[in-house]
Amino acid sequence: MQEQSFEMLAKTLQGLEEVLAEEIIQLGGNKVELGKRSVFFEGDKSLMYKANLRLRTALRILKPIASFDAAHPDQIYKAVKAVDWENYMDAGQTFMVETVVYSETFRHSNFVSYRVKDAIADHFRENSGKRPSVQLVNPDLYIHLHIAHKHCTLLLDSSGESLHKRGWRVRQTEAPLNEVLAAGMLLLAGWKGQCPLTDPMCGSGTLLIEAALIALNIPPGIYRQHFAFEKWKDFDPELFQSLYEEENQKEFPFRIQGGDISAQAIEIAAENIKNAGLSKYIDLKVQSVQQLTQAPPDGLLVCNPPYGERLSDNMLTELYQGLGERLKHIFTGNTAWILSSRKDLLNSLGLKHSARHFLTNGALDCEYRRYDIFSGRKKDQTVL
Repeated sequence: MQEQSFEMLAKTLQGLEEVLAEEIIQLGGNKVELGKRSVFFEGDKSLMYKANLRLRTALRILKPIASFDAAHPDQIYKAVKAVDWENYMDAGQTFMVETVVYSETFRHSNFVSYRVKDAIADHFRENSGKRPSVQLVNPDLYIHLHIAHKHCTLLLDSSGESLHKRGWRVRQTEAPLNEVLAAGMLLLAGWKGQCPLTDPMCGSGTLLIEAALIALNIPPGIYRQHFAFEKWKDFDPELFQSLYEEENQKEFPFRIQGGDISAQAIEIAAENIKNAGLSKYIDLKVQSVQQLTQAPPDGLLVCNPPYGERLSDNMLTELYQGLGERLKHIFTGNTAWILSSRKDLLNSLGLKHSARHFLTNGALDCEYRRYDIFSGRKKDQTVL
């Protein structure tokens, strides 16, 4: 019996929408459309499970269950209460509600969330005499309400905890790179495991681990203990187990190299890499950028150097100048991709970029630039 197809919504970070859309198409999604920090698509239950397991640039996978227009919280209450909630949960289960509002009509998302909670609880109380409890941590059902002007969409969150929380991270350095952003950076750089890869400022190892997962074709969700859909009434454990156990690992004949000036960062990275089971593919070394003396031929360098408030402007400028000098003299024949929130620091590299993307790292708007490192001068290089 063929599973019924339904609409889904995958959330992502700004600037990664097209990357996520391509991932969804490769996974078998239909009617793929870009949204703001999101991608809409259609597929069956199997695809929803696979999306949670395998999408590298998705933060969560949502399933719309109702849509309606409302101009007042009481209208939202009435519409939510009318939903056949018995299809999705029992009175003895717990739930939570998260509301996202882009509207002049509804300004207080918390108040709207309260009305949604009341509507669901009252629906069960009037139909069964019992009412489900609200639980903010690890509930049985995660419910989202999106409001755009007066149009409301009610969705179930099939992921639960954000998908960037892969499950391999044991420890972290200060301000670690988001795993979804790291995977997106690698995919934007064209990384498929086709060459050696270097991150000379690897911190807790996020880029290194995500690079190895891509190169080996290991699903990023394989380390997670739980997805929200496992508590849904229509959960198919046999189907999920079969997808979870699928073996599609590729051979990876190259090396991934990580360095950092901080011995503590390298220690943390080593723990994370070991927990992910990837130690045999990744080499680590405590060293500054200035200490780099050799690079693999025809490799890829992907880097998220510091650009926050932990270092002075002079120290940051010297760091970027040193990185640019090493790129020009050591990494000839390589392609480098550098992420930074500061154009002045990127310009301190002393290199012309051949492509760029605009991404966000936390609250910071960033540029992600590509540099093709040639030996000698490259007069025809274009600045985009």
